[in-house]
Amino acid sequence: MKMLVTGGSGFVGSYLCEKYVKEGHDIICIDNFLNGSNDNLESLRGNKRFKLIKGDIRDTKLLEKSFKGVDVVFHLAAQIHVDRSWMEPYMTFDINVMGTQNVLEVARKMDVKKVIHASTSEVYGSAMYAPIDEMHPLNAPHLYGASKIAADRMCNAYMHAYGMDIGLMRPFNIYGPRQRAVGYGGVISIFTRRILNGDQPVIFGSGKQTRDYTYIDDAVRAYDCVLKCKKRVMEPVNFGTGKEVTINDVAKKLIRLCGKEKEMKAVHGEPRIGEVQRLIANAAKAKKIYGWTAKVDFETGLKKYVDWYKSNVI
Repeated sequence: MKMLVTGGSGFVGSYLCEKYVKEGHDIICIDNFLNGSNDNLESLRGNKRFKLIKGDIRDTKLLEKSFKGVDVVFHLAAQIHVDRSWMEPYMTFDINVMGTQNVLEVARKMDVKKVIHASTSEVYGSAMYAPIDEMHPLNAPHLYGASKIAADRMCNAYMHAYGMDIGLMRPFNIYGPRQRAVGYGGVISIFTRRILNGDQPVIFGSGKQTRDYTYIDDAVRAYDCVLKCKKRVMEPVNFGTGKEVTINDVAKKLIRLCGKEKEMKAVHGEPRIGEVQRLIANAAKAKKIYGWTAKVDFETGLKKYVDWYKSNVI
């Protein structure tokens, strides 16, 4: 097939590009490098099956040229950081909502067979009940989550209005090698950077807030399951482990894995505005529809991440 990945130089997108090139597909990557890195695509340089386009999903003319003959679009391009959404709300809305509509509209015009859209567990806000299933209210307390809710609804509208095949994925807190503590990186990458640099990890608030961490290998399998599903799924689907971990525990585990448990402890700062307090997935629908369940436990995944960081970043 001919596939296109928006945000393909990013953490998750680069894994998808790599996987499908290896499987013999032709891959086009569109990225403006707001979050991504050329380093993530190192293994694909010079490969005839891979094409990198430096561009933006807000550029409809670029999308129209790039989508010609494409069978599948993985739509991962987004402004992904909660903190940044407070500081740059217009940009967040412009990329995540208007950019998504551009992708959907051009895909419709170009008769793309399938669009797989990366949503997020952040659309739910803090769990009103646990674990969180797909019927949970959408109560995101921040601008990033609100923009992703709007993008999700846009996907839903295109499914029903035009009969498009759109896989709407809601992964919970993906982590693993290639996730970097640059700018507004995830807590695992930020903590790892600080600990290995001899700095105490800073926990905002009590640290009792929880997340459901999904290892990158499991996330890539999830995308592949959605790609290969032959029936049209007209609803969002959660992908997570069903196990929650406190931020306090994340810090303790990373301090131990980095060999600093005798000399270092986390410190606490002021709570962040609008931070989600509890996330834990009910992924029963993912198992029922796609046959997917998470396989990598948190301790194993965390060790793999720390080993990668020591070998590739330090």
